[in-house]
Amino acid sequence: MNLSDFSLAAIAASSRRNTIRELWDRLHLLPGGKRLFSRLIGAMAPYTGTIRADIEVLERGRAEVSMRDRPGLRNHLRSVHAVALVNLAELTANTALAYALPDDARFIVAGLSIEYLKKARGTLRAVCECPVPDTSERREFQIPVSLRDATGAEVARAVLRSLVGPKKQP
Repeated sequence: MNLSDFSLAAIAASSRRNTIRELWDRLHLLPGGKRLFSRLIGAMAPYTGTIRADIEVLERGRAEVSMRDRPGLRNHLRSVHAVALVNLAELTANTALAYALPDDARFIVAGLSIEYLKKARGTLRAVCECPVPDTSERREFQIPVSLRDATGAEVARAVLRSLVGPKKQP
């Protein structure tokens, strides 16, 4: 047994329940609960955590995630870097899909495409409305995400190709 066996990601992958849904449902109504949940997700996927995004809405088939513009996320054009945008899109889609999964299912991203429509500046909001898998049967899903600035203008749109299947049995 390794120390990594005790990580939140390992626990979620091996749990017989949907750990993401249980954590959100318990935390999001508490003071600071959404922020705590967002930081836990960032700890599960440390690279994703570098953008310090906040999960604002999470329900079956839908997620909304915000990300503040800050110097560490900017490129040489003083706009949010393309990789930070794709990171935000992936986080939003993955969180929406993870929340919607049946207890006995897991997923992995098999592909991702993104269109950058205009320079992204200021606080951004990513919105994902995704399909809700009703079984853990092996299947591919297209997960769309729209990234918008504070004026509501779409700055990027992404589609993740995610494979859903049954969790490995211990």
